[in-house]
Amino acid sequence: MSGMSRIIEIDIDNLQVTVEPGVVPDRLNEALKPYGFFFPPDPGSSAFCTLGGLISNNGSGMRCVKYGTCRNYVLDLEVVLADGRIINTGSRMLKSSAGYDLTRLLIGAEGTLGVITKIVLKIVPLPKYRRLVIASFEKAEIAGKAVIKTFSSGIIPSACEILDRTTIKVLRRCDPVLVLPEGDVILFEVDGTASHVEESAQRILEVCSPLASSIRIASNQMEMYEIWAARRLVGAAVSRLDPVKSRVYIGEDAGVPMKQIPNLIKRVQEISEEFDIPAMKYGHIGDGNLHVAMFIDITDKSQRKRLMEAADRIHKAAIDLGGTVSCEHGIGKAKAQYMEDQCGPAMETMRAIKAALDPKRILNPGKLGL
Repeated sequence: MSGMSRIIEIDIDNLQVTVEPGVVPDRLNEALKPYGFFFPPDPGSSAFCTLGGLISNNGSGMRCVKYGTCRNYVLDLEVVLADGRIINTGSRMLKSSAGYDLTRLLIGAEGTLGVITKIVLKIVPLPKYRRLVIASFEKAEIAGKAVIKTFSSGIIPSACEILDRTTIKVLRRCDPVLVLPEGDVILFEVDGTASHVEESAQRILEVCSPLASSIRIASNQMEMYEIWAARRLVGAAVSRLDPVKSRVYIGEDAGVPMKQIPNLIKRVQEISEEFDIPAMKYGHIGDGNLHVAMFIDITDKSQRKRLMEAADRIHKAAIDLGGTVSCEHGIGKAKAQYMEDQCGPAMETMRAIKAALDPKRILNPGKLGL
């Protein structure tokens, strides 16, 4: 659907835009910037992913901790069903209680229920001020505890990211002049009015200082921009640690409830050591989403076997801790085997919906375990 890439309408008075599914998020936000508005979901792939794909996975990104996921912004979808009928799932209203919420049913459905051809999105004003607090910790588990403590104190950052020490090594190889501390790092961003931003940044310093090895506020907007730009490169930059090894995207998008974050970090570290597979741990720790980037020599069969076993253990650890095998990257076929364990009897309801809308199974068969 990437060829359907028009921004059809920017309707500031009604706080919404109408776009086709092939529009890239960064392009949409550039178009909205002169009006002082933006579409908040911002995955690391925002420069090249499409809104149709982002919505079909219910993607989110670094600022979902405050602004939410795609589900919070989609007002209406034009969808072609399996039998060729065209329907609209919602309306241009900012709220509606008329009938089933078909819009949210299609969001995250990974194309298994219909083909999205037009999208109406809610947009919000750009924050006027941002500050970035950079904190390092002796262990990733301690970093996780600092995040819980921050949120428990009533602070809601606009972004809250973890970069473990392996990730920091990768970033330094990409950009030797990038100023980041040693250890496992948490990036806390706060946004809003000038007074709110300053107060929140100072409060984070107070809350996290007892646990942190070092903590400071980014010196200026340029430093903050450079750190966030580096963060977006993490997923693709892992090969800088070892050119012989490649990242394999499996076991990489687990999530758990907030209080279980330290336990998930600990289990991932134990699994990495047990199977002797190096792994970067990074991601949206502010909402419990941990990306685990395992990298191996893909020509080595024994490494491939160990990686599959390690990924399986990570997925099962997330479910065991009350979490999910996918926070934002989707299930596809790679994680379909875990849907029964995570969703239980609800899978039968999903299969019934799939059968009603796509009885011939022509829309992405096998995805989501359907």
